[in-house]
Amino acid sequence: MQTAEIHRRWLDFFEKRGHTVVPSASLVSDDPSLMFTVAGMVPFVPYLSGLVPAPYPRATSVQKCIRTNDIEEVGKTPRHGTFFQMCGNFSFGDYFKSDAIKFAWELLTTSEEDGGLGFAAKDLWVTIYEEDDEALALWQQHSTLPDERIQRLGKDTNYWSTGQPGPAGPCSEIFFDLGPEYGIDGGPATDDDRYVEIWNLVFMQYQVADVKSKTDFTILGELPKKNIDTGMGLERVAFIKQGVQNMYEIDQVRPVLDRAAALAGKVYGADHADDVRLRVIADHVRSGLMLIADGVTPSNEGRGYILRRLLRRVILSMRLLGFEGSSFAELFPVSRDAMKGAYPAVERDFEFIARAAYAEEKTFLRTLASGIQILETAVDTAKTGAVAVPGDTAFLLHDTHGFPIELTLEIAEEAGVAVDRAVFGELMQEQRDRAKADAKAKKGQRADLSVYKELRGLGETLFTGYDELTHESRVLGLVVDGVSVVEAREGEIAEVVLAETSLWAESGGQDSDQGLIVGDGFEAEVLDVQKPVPGLVVHTVKVTIGAIGIDQRAETRVDADYRRGATQAHSGTHIVHAALREVLGSNAHQAGSYNKAGYLRLDFTHSEALSSETKSEIEEISNLAIRSDFEVVTREMGIDEAKALGAMALFGEKYGDRVRVVDIGGPWSRELCAGTHVSSSSEVGIISLISESSVGSTNRRVESLVGIEAFRNFAAERAIVQQLTSGLKVPRTELVGRVQDLGAQLKAAEKKIAAFEAAKLAQRVPELIADAESIGATRVVLASLGSVASPDDLRGLALQVRDRLASEAGVVVIAGEAGGKPVVIAATTEAARTAGVRAGDLAKLGAKVLGGGGGGKPDLAQGGGTDPGKIDEALAEIRRSLAG
Repeated sequence: MQTAEIHRRWLDFFEKRGHTVVPSASLVSDDPSLMFTVAGMVPFVPYLSGLVPAPYPRATSVQKCIRTNDIEEVGKTPRHGTFFQMCGNFSFGDYFKSDAIKFAWELLTTSEEDGGLGFAAKDLWVTIYEEDDEALALWQQHSTLPDERIQRLGKDTNYWSTGQPGPAGPCSEIFFDLGPEYGIDGGPATDDDRYVEIWNLVFMQYQVADVKSKTDFTILGELPKKNIDTGMGLERVAFIKQGVQNMYEIDQVRPVLDRAAALAGKVYGADHADDVRLRVIADHVRSGLMLIADGVTPSNEGRGYILRRLLRRVILSMRLLGFEGSSFAELFPVSRDAMKGAYPAVERDFEFIARAAYAEEKTFLRTLASGIQILETAVDTAKTGAVAVPGDTAFLLHDTHGFPIELTLEIAEEAGVAVDRAVFGELMQEQRDRAKADAKAKKGQRADLSVYKELRGLGETLFTGYDELTHESRVLGLVVDGVSVVEAREGEIAEVVLAETSLWAESGGQDSDQGLIVGDGFEAEVLDVQKPVPGLVVHTVKVTIGAIGIDQRAETRVDADYRRGATQAHSGTHIVHAALREVLGSNAHQAGSYNKAGYLRLDFTHSEALSSETKSEIEEISNLAIRSDFEVVTREMGIDEAKALGAMALFGEKYGDRVRVVDIGGPWSRELCAGTHVSSSSEVGIISLISESSVGSTNRRVESLVGIEAFRNFAAERAIVQQLTSGLKVPRTELVGRVQDLGAQLKAAEKKIAAFEAAKLAQRVPELIADAESIGATRVVLASLGSVASPDDLRGLALQVRDRLASEAGVVVIAGEAGGKPVVIAATTEAARTAGVRAGDLAKLGAKVLGGGGGGKPDLAQGGGTDPGKIDEALAEIRRSLAG
């Protein structure tokens, strides 16, 4: 049974039983505490927790998920994958345990001919929470399982909670028995790989508090509305139904594995280590495909870093298989074809996906080449006397260049040298500890959204600001320091929830409005407006007069000047986007934006820097559109109708069934957008591009000033030009040439000064040779030269002195201060290196004293630091090392 067929049968089964079919949410989670959608229930958390009223009593979905916490286990076990699909059925206060168990047993054991999944009852086991007698009785009622195949387990495996105060409850898990050839008898209680968990039924029935750990908490009582959250692993069921050994061999994954094996000249199943690498490749390519399809692009932080890590592990695994060229152009189309049946977007957007993936591969292959050079240098050094490749070098390769330790070990082993695993392990642990501390700190900073649960239950906040800047409403709720209160007094910072508001909450790239909330006897300055949960607008205010109380009438007043600037910037963003596409082509898609009064920032898909001429052309087209006074029209319609009109949906963004379409000049700019806008393009005023930069291998960013801020910027630049023309006594038309001439004169003067300084230093060579001391059989020059123009001067002098000592074992270490920072240069003759003295070690030793780092080749190396006052101490430490 194909994976897509299991997917279809799941949704069909539950739709027929009254469940609303909910499309998969994006892999990019709306939950601010999560980087990705890590489980099928994540999109439903607001409903399951009661934070937001559920729009339907029961639902079902097949949700895309990404987890990378067990990334090192991928390929090693039958069921660890970074991308997976979770089939779920959910009840929000509707049905409970009985129906959840009945539905699960019915779908699993109904024959394939009758629309079920066709599992034999003899192959299934069930676990329940040890104290859940109700679940036991229901399994006995609805299934044909003998009692010995319903096992009671403890809280650590069969009790679900978020780890925070809130809903919790027992769960029941369903396992498939692969058979005696796969492991020991005894059922899931043995925790043996023979028993594969395929479905988990969570019964949310209790409210818990005082949560100390997964198993230590206080049950306050039963929830007023009991919920059901279940999850069946689609890949796990697929590999069982398809009769293959693991999830990497199912129809949606195996084609990539086979293509990778063909490229590398390997046979899957012939070698365990190669098999693991092939599985990693197949899994990570699919994950990369799906992440990019949901708008994630490679970067050095956040979600982009996770994607980058996945893609680089593919490249490294291909290299370990013996394939050193580019492979993504072969692998990604195969994954696209395997996944497009279930997710058509991967085919529709493949041009963008491919461009992002291929650019990352090209970049990393260059990085890999430089890392190989570092490793080969370390290996050569190890061969000449060191015991092993240093652990800090292995860590540098891992942390900076993306080398897994396995690659470093393999290359070192081929060269016949070891790697200092102990030091590498210590550095890795230090990094993990820092990451944990950072994650803990961030977790502590997250708001407890439970305070908004009751407020959201009062209804959705209505935004009236499209048509008016002031609106009279009513205070529904007040929050101070995370706690609901009945009154906020003068001087306090409070969060205010109103029934309606004319103040825009930050969203869609548009910053929140500024303004006031006023009422009988009080006034509050609006500091921020946000939507902490869907549908609820929260105003953060400082109470400046009187006190705000629950149920009081309150008028929202938008700062008209700020809103005008914000609408100018938001409409300006649409105009710049249209101009970019006109100049660069339809492949230039918006990939993120931010706008506020007087400023806009637009990220877009493009891999090359824009020339000055291109930037000028984009700026001119934008301002011509403003001069053309295009009408700006906003309409609300269904999402399908909007797309049929050609309205652009921003890549990776999520939209509901009803959307707002903004036209500027009709089809010239037509986008889905909920923000506030001007009524005609001339109201934008002026657009002045002030910068263009890279924000990733496939994304660029333009920034622009808008309206009065653009005018002020032009005025400031005009003033600078006037000052320069006056000071240099040249007309404006000759200013650029005059400045260039002055620059050339300055450069020539600096060159003469540098030559003079170098000659002056060279005169010290005889003096330094004369002052050389003998340490054993080695002539050693140790000198501090004070302030120098640049480290190059010290390097040149060290090489001259070394050349004069070339006929003997000689070591030269010269230090000085360049640009306020200490620098140490070490150089060795061939005879000194033969005796075991390496310049890199000396530079590193000196730099450590100076409060920095250093290194280099055995014959020449450089170190630096932060404390010039310790130069003499650094030279003394190097002398002690040489004497030792």
